[in-house]
Amino acid sequence: MTVFKLPDAIQPGRAEPMGSLARDGGVNFAVFSEHAQRIELCVFDVDGVRELRRYELGGPHDGVFHGFLPGVGPGLVYGLRAHGPYQPEAGHRFNRAKLLLDPCAREIVGRLAWAPELHGYTLGHPDGTRSLDARDSAPAMLKARVAPPPVEAPGCFNAPRVAPVDMVLYEVHVKGFTQQHPEIPPELRGTYAGLAHPAAIAHFKALGVTTLSLLPVHYHLDEPALVARGLVNYWGYNTIGFCCPDPRFAQAPHDPTAVNREFRGMVAALHDAGLEVVLDVVYNHTPEGDETGTTLSFRGLDNAAWYRLAPDDRSRCENLTGCGNTVNVAHPRVAQFVLDSLRCWVHEFGVDGFRFDLAPVLGRTRHGFDPHAGFFTALRQDPVLARAHLIAEPWDAAYDGYQVGRFPGRFMEWNDKFRDSVRRYWLGGAVGRGELARRFTASSDLFHHGARRPSASINYIAVHDGFTLADITSYSTKHNLANGEGNRDGRDGEPCANFGVEGPSDDLGVIATRARVRRAMMATLLLAQGTPMLCAGDEIGNSQQGNNNAYCQDSPLTWLDWTEAERGMQAFVGELLALRRQEPALHHDRWFRAPPAARGERSLAWLTPGGREMNVADWHDTAHPAFACQILTSPMDPIGPTGSARLLLAFNPEPRPQPFALPSGLWQVAIDSSGELPSGSDLPAVAIVTVPARALLVLRSNGH
Repeated sequence: MTVFKLPDAIQPGRAEPMGSLARDGGVNFAVFSEHAQRIELCVFDVDGVRELRRYELGGPHDGVFHGFLPGVGPGLVYGLRAHGPYQPEAGHRFNRAKLLLDPCAREIVGRLAWAPELHGYTLGHPDGTRSLDARDSAPAMLKARVAPPPVEAPGCFNAPRVAPVDMVLYEVHVKGFTQQHPEIPPELRGTYAGLAHPAAIAHFKALGVTTLSLLPVHYHLDEPALVARGLVNYWGYNTIGFCCPDPRFAQAPHDPTAVNREFRGMVAALHDAGLEVVLDVVYNHTPEGDETGTTLSFRGLDNAAWYRLAPDDRSRCENLTGCGNTVNVAHPRVAQFVLDSLRCWVHEFGVDGFRFDLAPVLGRTRHGFDPHAGFFTALRQDPVLARAHLIAEPWDAAYDGYQVGRFPGRFMEWNDKFRDSVRRYWLGGAVGRGELARRFTASSDLFHHGARRPSASINYIAVHDGFTLADITSYSTKHNLANGEGNRDGRDGEPCANFGVEGPSDDLGVIATRARVRRAMMATLLLAQGTPMLCAGDEIGNSQQGNNNAYCQDSPLTWLDWTEAERGMQAFVGELLALRRQEPALHHDRWFRAPPAARGERSLAWLTPGGREMNVADWHDTAHPAFACQILTSPMDPIGPTGSARLLLAFNPEPRPQPFALPSGLWQVAIDSSGELPSGSDLPAVAIVTVPARALLVLRSNGH
């Protein structure tokens, strides 16, 4: 590592870009703070232990402090100190004794120790958070390191550019997928390189997924409460470094430059295989917590600008996230920071899109959520981000936080109504036919407005947050005691059923029933209109022993168990996605019309098991859940070389076989989720087919 001769003085710098940028024989620094009086640049030795020099940045110019340090370059270790009023009642918590991490750091060094001096106030003081703590926090703090000048990532040049209509998402944890994979070399398990290993890629390709949605890979911190219990934040929803890959997934975690290089290599290798990479990003809160939390970066630079504060008491954070604080994206400079971070991941790391955690926070104004908020407008106009997929988790923890279907433009949204409705339908008929029909056809009640397409609905059965697919059919209640929170954490009342035995069972009947229901739910997910999303491990029957909130479990509980993989289910997923690709009607990104098809468009008709079209009374008949839909094409509708003129999908959630009257014509079995009817077999020219119990049967015909 280069040791620099530090200059005696800092020179005037530029107010952009934010962060540190090596250029012109030195490094430019730019830091936003609307209310600071002074900001100091603190330079450390290469180990980040000893502070060598302080320089006062110039400015502010439009809220930006800046300076140019000549004769230094990449590898320089630094932190920031902000001077200003300590007036908690006004929202100001400046404390020059606290070393602050640059929010825009491209590289982070050191290890954070949760020491009392990380708090800006004196713990236990009678005045609470209004008492200033004068101890230096630098020994316990992370530091930023100047990165090499940014270049366009290799992954930018070979991105697959999957259209939304063809997208199949696969939500995956980097370590969880690779840590126990027998075909990935031990030295690569748990790493970015491991996720791009040929064995991992072969699995993704065999399934037929197109886009990996990675759980958070930004540099994160483990919460003090978890550290005290000997646990970690395994999921990583606690970001401190918004422009840095997390070193915990790298082969050389102590070398930030190598970490960045490995991440770029992973993206490029996945792109070479035709796979996209979407990141789960957390711009709604930071690890500094509520007003009693620590001062690590944003709070010390400008608490009143970076965070939303309670209107009636500015000494308190507005907690719309359930994590103590809420990032104030409505502030123009904070919105700029988020956009700069997103551009960094697209341009410098090559990623293809983002899933925004608690996304309504990004559109919150003084009057609540606004789909036309300034951040959304800026995001949609940004030329670098124009090629990025945008996915919203469309709820936060506020009073009006549930905003499914209200996101603008090309946003896609997680659709939890699909999840719960499909589960309830197959687990015991607690959902009627009308509700399932709506969800199966991309939830038009939520998304069919404006210019939105069916692909805006991201359909899923299970994700990281909640039961795995195997546990949905094996447990009737959550089992989260290992988390150390008295089983109070995690979702209560999550739709699930154990079919007579809680947890693992040796009863062959119970095992068979669980397998049937899982396969029926999987078929419903992967053949439904909209964008399907698989949770990694569901294709191999992975269990978390009934833990539906395993966020703090970095152990075999959350690592995929490849030795117990259900290879039959894995093959079934591949078969389903192959059928989805073959049949244009199964990845149709226009809203279906009622027959007869007009202007060459596909149409869809809902049928009773008796073969007639459903009427109002049929939709309200809760005693008979079985029904079917027929997807029709007109002679003008191009179906391609593999498509069929007609498809019939028969749903039978009942525990007994159900006869269905067939529309006229010759029909062939495309998929039987129960496995009783072989795929590709032709049905005899009869008017009735018996759909097996707890099964989804797909038939196809080439006659109109």
